[in-house]
Amino acid sequence: MSEIGTREQFKARSMAALATVIDPELGVDVVGLGLIYDVTLDEKTGECVVTMTLTMMGCPLTDVLANGITDALTPLPGVLTVTINLVWSPAWSIARMSRAARLQLHV
Repeated sequence: MSEIGTREQFKARSMAALATVIDPELGVDVVGLGLIYDVTLDEKTGECVVTMTLTMMGCPLTDVLANGITDALTPLPGVLTVTINLVWSPAWSIARMSRAARLQLHV
């Protein structure tokens, strides 16, 4: 088995790393906010693709979050580049947030 492990193991490590990326406006991590839809790694190219959304179009923190995501994932074994695939469907809603994030934001 490679140091990357299975797809499930890589995704679990990725999500743990992404949980350290805090939305500076809300003070909650991007995983807890429900912004991350998927994380994959192409083991041949080292490209890690993050499929995610934002709480609203035109979010002024897009670059801040993208940089935080890249910084969090680049140290993982096998990751050479990070590509962010920003999607708007399915649309983000409060229902995507974790219970802990909802409690933190009182929603």
